[in-house]
Formats: sequence, C-alpha cells, structure tokens
Amino acid sequence: MRTGGDPAQRRAEDATALARALADALAGGPPVVLGDPPPRPVPAGVALVLRTSGSSTGVGRPVALPAQALAASVAATHTRLSGPGRWVLALPPVHVAGVQVLVRSVLAGTEPVVAPPGPFDPDALAATLGAAPDDAPLYLSLVPTQLHRVLAEGGAALEELTRCAAVLVGGAATPRTDLERARAAGVRVVTTYGMTETCGGCVYDGVPLDGVRVRLREGRVLLGGPTLAAGYLDDGPQPFEADADGRWFVTSDAGELDADGRLRVHGRVDDVLVTGGVNVHPAHVERLLEPVAGEVLVVGVPDPEWGVLLTAVVTRDVPLEALRDAAGHGPQAPRAVVVVDTIPTRGPGKPDRRAAAALAAAALAGRTER
Repeated sequence: MRTGGDPAQRRAEDATALARALADALAGGPPVVLGDPPPRPVPAGVALVLRTSGSSTGVGRPVALPAQALAASVAATHTRLSGPGRWVLALPPVHVAGVQVLVRSVLAGTEPVVAPPGPFDPDALAATLGAAPDDAPLYLSLVPTQLHRVLAEGGAALEELTRCAAVLVGGAATPRTDLERARAAGVRVVTTYGMTETCGGCVYDGVPLDGVRVRLREGRVLLGGPTLAAGYLDDGPQPFEADADGRWFVTSDAGELDADGRLRVHGRVDDVLVTGGVNVHPAHVERLLEPVAGEVLVVGVPDPEWGVLLTAVVTRDVPLEALRDAAGHGPQAPRAVVVVDTIPTRGPGKPDRRAAAALAAAALAGRTER
C-alpha cells in the first residue's frame, strides 16, 4: 500500500493496480485473493477469492469465483443494461459489489471512474460523476444507504445521478419510498439481488439475468446458473447442490414469486423473529414502516412476556402509535421504538441487525411499559 501523497490519487492508483491484477487473473493468470489467505487451496480456473461481508454471525467466509462465472455475470449485466460502458467506483473494492465494478470495467475495456476515499459524500460523488467522460453509457453501483443520502441532499448529487444509464442499488433491501423518489427525479434505478456466491447481483428488478435460474423450496430462495461460485475455501458447510436441472446455491433468504413472476425477497431465514408465538419477517414489517419512518430496522429484544419484543430502530422521531398503524397492528406491529442517529451498517453498507438489536436492548433496558 502506498503512503503519503494525495489520498484521492492513491485510491485511483490502488483501483488501477487491482484492475490490472483482475485482468491478468481473468486471462488465466494467478488468482486475486482479497483478505486473509483461505485455509484451502485455490482450485484451477478461479480468478478471484474474496470474503463474504458476514452473515448474522458477523463472520465472513472465503468464496472462490471462477473466471468463467465472473465473465458470465458481466456479460449478462451488460445485456440487461445498455451494453458495455464506463463504471463509477463508489464502493470499497473489497466486497463483491465494488470488485465487480472493476471486473466489468476490465471486460468492457474501459477505465473505471474512482470516487474520492473517505466516508460517502454526495457532493464528492456529484463531482466525480460530473467529471466522468460521456463516451459510453455511465453506470454506478450504490448501496441503499448511499442512495438515501443522495436523496436527502438533493441538488447536484441527485442531478448527476440522472446522467447514469443505470444506477444499480443492492446489498440490502432499498426502501420503496427511496425508489419512488429517485425514479420520479429521473434516476434510472435498478434494484439488484445476489451475493458473493453468485458473483454479486444476478436478479435485477426481480427478474433473473440471462442464464440465471431461481427456485423456491419451502419459501427459501435457491439460485442457479453460470454465475455460481466454485464454493467456499474453508471447512464450513457447502450449501451447493446439483440435480438434473444443474447446480444450485441454497441461499439463507426467504422469498416468493409475485403474480408477474418477479422474485420478492423477504429477508434472511434466520432473521425471522418469534414474538408471542408468531413468526414475523422483519424485512416485511420494514417495508410497511418505511413510508412513515424512512430508514428503519425491525429487531427483537428479549422480553419475558413476548419472547422477543418487536422493536423499530429509526432515525426519525416517530410516535410508536404511528408505526403500529402503518404495520396494521397485530403481532407484526412494533411494540417499542428506539431513535438513533444512524442505522448501524456492516461490510459494504448492509444494515447490521445484531448491532441494532444491541442498541435497542440497551435503550430499552429498565423500561417496563409494553
């Protein structure tokens, strides 16, 4: 790692160096290993090894991504969008969403545009987008928190987003209100669903990319197709299986197909909260609360009466009764609310439910009203 000099220059140089290493790996050279070396050998044909951002345990696992899988992901992405273009790197290239910006750039034959280092700044993003060449479709990947902050800032940042041929938003569920506001402002937002084990997003706006398959098993999402990882390079379980239809990754997500056949993800299976003997999907409740609360996480706090007390962690001072009205009362309605300055995040900007639950438990300690 370089020391001294301009931080923005160093970040651009680091991104360029990583892009070159990825180009070599995609062409059959040594694999790029990000993070600690994996416990198991890297199989032949693997171009990239990177760790997941961590599940509810907070522990990431090393994932082996073959060159063919990365190439298939990039080709399917560009087919779904407006063809190969110029990508803007506004995410750290240590998780799959950020690394894929570089992989897509390499395979498109374009130089990525790199946003300045440091905490996300809508004004800095606006300057980066404003300086980007207009010789190819301009693409940007964000996490929902970044989109929310651009919308809150408005002005130049929001205006520059409308230059993009597509703004991919993934890594977590995007509040419906934010999607509506962005699209009303002319931003071409594309919601993505996927994970490190699928080379990142493989379902766009609920529709699988070309070659990608979606299957539901008792409400759990399974993903198949050419973008699958080779597996984990550790001694943990390998949630991959094969049948006559091909190879599948058994995700930890619950979902359903709507009337139009689009995939709707409800959240992680292990995020389900049991309150008063009723199973509640926090992500479903969050969607109901977003129009009233804005940014919100629904967590469970241990409670002697309910088992877990359904608690809304919000950044806006909203009366509990307004939240209960939005959720339709009943067992899925929150019974407590905790206001925080910011929603805790982990990895590339995913909401950190464990940290939010800990904050809620500390805030509610000693309260007796239920």
